[in-house]
Amino acid sequence: MTTGIYVHVPFCRSRCVYCDFFSTTREEMAATYVDALCREVIARRHELSHARVRTIYFGGGTPSLLSPTLLRQILNTIHQYYDVEADAEVTLEMNPDDWPLSNSPHRGEDSITSEDKNESIGFAALPTTGGAERGSVNRVSLGIQSFDDALLRLVRRRHDSATAIRAIKALQAVGVDNISIDLIYGLPGQTMTQWERDLDTAFSLNIQHLSAYALSYEPGTLLTRWRDEGRIQEVTEELSVKMYERLCQRAREAGFEHYEISNFALPGRHSRHNSSYWQGLPYLGFGPGAHSYDGLRTRRANRPSLDDYLRGPIPYDLEVLTDDELYDEAIMCGLRTSRGIALHDIEHRFGPDRLLDLIHMAEPHLSAGRLILDHASLSASSSSASHLRLAESAIMISDDIMSDLMS
Repeated sequence: MTTGIYVHVPFCRSRCVYCDFFSTTREEMAATYVDALCREVIARRHELSHARVRTIYFGGGTPSLLSPTLLRQILNTIHQYYDVEADAEVTLEMNPDDWPLSNSPHRGEDSITSEDKNESIGFAALPTTGGAERGSVNRVSLGIQSFDDALLRLVRRRHDSATAIRAIKALQAVGVDNISIDLIYGLPGQTMTQWERDLDTAFSLNIQHLSAYALSYEPGTLLTRWRDEGRIQEVTEELSVKMYERLCQRAREAGFEHYEISNFALPGRHSRHNSSYWQGLPYLGFGPGAHSYDGLRTRRANRPSLDDYLRGPIPYDLEVLTDDELYDEAIMCGLRTSRGIALHDIEHRFGPDRLLDLIHMAEPHLSAGRLILDHASLSASSSSASHLRLAESAIMISDDIMSDLMS
């Protein structure tokens, strides 16, 4: 069995107006935090002792605020106590302005030295050849959100467009060849012209992966307060749909596979870590606010408090999922992907009656072209070769379709 490890790094220099993830600006606590995190990594080593670690993902917060030394400390601890595959995907989320070379407009690719490679954020500095220090970051996820400076200022991102572009080129110059970027569409006041320019820039930069999300107004965020006070206006649903349709078209033209509702990748460059979530595979989450899943029916959620986490023992909550909840998750996660729901998996996990119920509930959407059945006819006996997936034209109403199919 394979598993993934998620490492939460809660530090941010400033907070974006749309973000509702657990984070703190207490960056001076980084070394103390990493010591506590490594203690958790060691203490929980028996939870999935039979599994090989296929992916490691540093998320946040802003993981790139950690020094190379602290990153190495975490990776070394994971490698010491877990069975990590030799070709494990190791992803680090970062902000464009956390790469030192990206902040100097006078530094070109030709001027990046071997010393730069070893002293900057540490991708080249993390060794790959055994010994006390093992493993390396081999994938970077850049939180760019937009290449439009006015929109970046609006949502209080610390970087500008030029910094984002320099960051990508600097990473490429030191040998990072698996780069994902995040974009957001439907930002307040954003026009289709601005979105087109974002896509033009993104696909001109030789990236391997793109995650693009419709802006959501989460409770408790500054952005939601601004909207409720009338200081900003949401884009219309019609414009948001057109932006998404244009995104899908442009990604397809650039040779990217649309493998999940919000994710696009060149062939062979899908995010292995995030894909494991959609496949219902087990994973361990370390850090305050991090979640874990045993691959069967139990979820663990560390409570989102830095002080409590440092004080120990780590406070957490457990949730044991019912059969109905497991089924609903299988429907939701399956329909998010281009592969869709494996009907033989539904039958194997939940029984033939549940499969027949699913087929019955899917029939109106199949007739209307909103769902597509691949490789087989509508019968339980042929389900071993069948996948039920969303038509691309129905993705924007996927929540309604998923709701119809759930228990």
